[in-house]
Amino acid sequence: ARNHTKEFIQFLGIAFGSSLELETQAIISKKEYPNVSYIKIENLLVEIQKMLKGLIKSVEARSQ
Repeated sequence: ARNHTKEFIQFLGIAFGSSLELETQAIISKKEYPNVSYIKIENLLVEIQKMLKGLIKSVEARSQ
């Protein structure tokens, strides 16, 4: 529900940054709780980050 393309791209960048913060939290958790499996969250994070990067590139390309 963003009004302008530039604003939407900024919002996507913030979402990508948040995914990186979550990735950092998962890394810290792995060190604190080594017996827990983190494969699913790692795979989901990679998938989400790829989708966000792809969407950012696509929106940027269409706005030029």
